[in-house]
Amino acid sequence: MALREAGYEAIMVNCNPETVSTDYDVSDRLYFEPLTLEDVLAIVEAERPEGVMVQLGGQTPLKLARALEQAGVPILGTPPDAIDRAEDRGRFGELLAELGLPHAPWGIAASFEEAREVAARIGFPVLVRPSYVLGGRAMEIVYDEEMLARYIESAARVSPEHPILVDRFLEDAIEVDVDALFDGSELYVGGVMEHIEEAGIHSGDSACVLPPHTLSRRQITEIRDGTEALARGLGVRGLINIQFAAKDAHLFVLEANPRASRTVPFVSKATGVALAKAAALVMAGATIAGLRASGILPAEEPVGAGTLRHVAVKEAVLPFGRFPGAETLLGPEMKSTGEVMGIDRTFGAAFAKAEEAADARLPRKGRIFVSVNDRDKRAIVLPAKRLAGLGFELLATEGTADMLGRNGISARVVPKVGEGSPHVGDLIAAGEVALVMNTPSGSGTRRDGEYIRTAAVRYGVPCITTLSGVQAAVQGIEDLLAAEPSVLSLQEYQGGPGGRGAPDRRGAGSPKAPSPPVDQGGPGGRGAPDRRGAGSPKAPSPPVDQGGR
Repeated sequence: MALREAGYEAIMVNCNPETVSTDYDVSDRLYFEPLTLEDVLAIVEAERPEGVMVQLGGQTPLKLARALEQAGVPILGTPPDAIDRAEDRGRFGELLAELGLPHAPWGIAASFEEAREVAARIGFPVLVRPSYVLGGRAMEIVYDEEMLARYIESAARVSPEHPILVDRFLEDAIEVDVDALFDGSELYVGGVMEHIEEAGIHSGDSACVLPPHTLSRRQITEIRDGTEALARGLGVRGLINIQFAAKDAHLFVLEANPRASRTVPFVSKATGVALAKAAALVMAGATIAGLRASGILPAEEPVGAGTLRHVAVKEAVLPFGRFPGAETLLGPEMKSTGEVMGIDRTFGAAFAKAEEAADARLPRKGRIFVSVNDRDKRAIVLPAKRLAGLGFELLATEGTADMLGRNGISARVVPKVGEGSPHVGDLIAAGEVALVMNTPSGSGTRRDGEYIRTAAVRYGVPCITTLSGVQAAVQGIEDLLAAEPSVLSLQEYQGGPGGRGAPDRRGAGSPKAPSPPVDQGGPGGRGAPDRRGAGSPKAPSPPVDQGGR
């Protein structure tokens, strides 16, 4: 639509009619065809476009870029070689070394023996995955050689033509997503999003918050500098998504995707900046300076916390309730089927709204079951104390209850499954538990609470499996009990093109508002527009800065 407004004719190719069933008029022509090289080339032959954009349709169009270029089709925006350099782990690792950007130790293996050597060198646990994966498919966290052998045998086709990547898994790291726009000389950072779940959870399954709520200004500056260095080093023209991990005061690059990510609609709604529109114009030749001058991009980036007066939280919608007995533990392979968004002036209130929209409403009273691994026992003390102070009754397994008692926190001991009745599963089934907090870790304990988590899903009880999620939930509950969430329109939160947010309109004595509906914007920004084809009437020159392609 942005290119049509600028005088271009836009032609879209989409293999899923449902995704555009309500937006049939976003392009001049719409092809419901498979995204295969043969079908796309047939469309190109019929339309004869000046160029094709592959950045706005996910991972599948990126795979076609090289072959389309070899067939003589101009690729607008980021060139195919830059796409390959980001996707090929060997080439990407060389670029990171050239730029001096740290990354987790890794290696490539074409056999179990090679994978074992890499794992021995970088240390367990490791994250293993094939190259060019979609949605984290066939990715797994491996904790020992036995799991590694089982993974290679059952989940991956390993050969010199189909190697696997073996990365050191950064436990307890904070993952950060960045969506940015680069025109070849200038960078615009649309948003820096801090994941609530630990690094290693697929970004599509992890809740995230904008602006980041625990990162320091120094870390945010390092993230922006690293984003600019990578965008420039790759040769990006358009959107880029980069994932970082912050651990022990160090920042690591996880991966870079030279395309629109699933978080672009979330960032645009949270900040009021149409990133997909700006990206399409940059790929057509516009500059960021020109887009700032025209008002499409604001003068100031919403990078740090100081530029927004509200907080937005994206939460994943998970399908576990439709699959009784399915393991609910999140990991590197994506399981979500959608996402929702909550906005408020504080992180806790925004998180609570997002959880309610994802059908995991946080309780305001009742019993909370707590069972954490040994590594998290020290860190659970403060959240447990805060929950007890809010009037919740805590239930815990014997080990966790003993630890809480030694810290002055009362918790009723509940038997584990198989140790007697009523055990925690019985209490969940009877509706006596309002929230489950179960944090497994390691190759065995990650699955020890499977029965508890499955029971929670079956009976509709919210279940949190990470310590960071526990801390976020406590903040959400505190804000819910302190005041009813505010009710404002998305436009009021955005506060105009700059997305600075609405002022707090709740004065002393103001009536409390009911919980608002949450904006449930889903993924969007699809399309492959181009300029007018042969035989079409000429369009006027687009009113954008044509600062080179």
